[in-house]
Amino acid sequence: MSAAPAPSYALARSPCGGAALEVAGTEALLRPSGALWLAGERLLVAADLHLEKGSAYAARGQLLPPYDTRETLARLTAEVAQLRPRMLALLGDSFHDGDGEDRLSGPDAAALRAIAAVTSIIWVVGNHDRDGPRALPGDIASELAVERLRFTHEPAAGVSRGEVAGHLHPCARIKLRSGSTRRRCFVTDGERLVMPAFGAYAGGLNIRDAAFAPLFARAPLAIALGERRTHVIGWELLRGD
Repeated sequence: MSAAPAPSYALARSPCGGAALEVAGTEALLRPSGALWLAGERLLVAADLHLEKGSAYAARGQLLPPYDTRETLARLTAEVAQLRPRMLALLGDSFHDGDGEDRLSGPDAAALRAIAAVTSIIWVVGNHDRDGPRALPGDIASELAVERLRFTHEPAAGVSRGEVAGHLHPCARIKLRSGSTRRRCFVTDGERLVMPAFGAYAGGLNIRDAAFAPLFARAPLAIALGERRTHVIGWELLRGD
């Protein structure tokens, strides 16, 4: 990817600590949780929850604390309670595998149904959950179009104006005076957006990786997730792993 100067963005700081900007001419708020909010449509978007990843690893003998689904759903519930969306779009890999829904605990399934009781859920399918959930409420879709944006799981090859996708789990390694830090992040050139993974156990791919290079016609920005706010980072301050 060229190290050309980053484009001009209409960036503003939100009271919630998020970054407000335009993606393909549509106003969006990138929240510190890793979710995206379209206020005009009252649409909340999250990508790559990877629910029941911990139980999937445990079945293979790789023991992890079995609290990832609980933590992920608690954060999602908090976003829904604060924003009161008309619609919640989940951009694929909502479950870590095709049997993840069957491994949900009763309380976790109840948490998802409680969300569905106050907002419409669109389950956009991903490569880990190609059929979507079977027993949970909501509609299953391959993609969703809203305003000038197209929401999908996996980024299309080449430049795709208006696309909002997940799948790659972008992370940014940021140069600091005393070293560097690594954070999940949104990445955008103002024309398309790749969202961070929302799931507690989801890993991350450095946005300097070659997988990101074909997606942007110009050097993008990283909007890194902090504890209470996002941090807008220019390409020149980003480092590889």
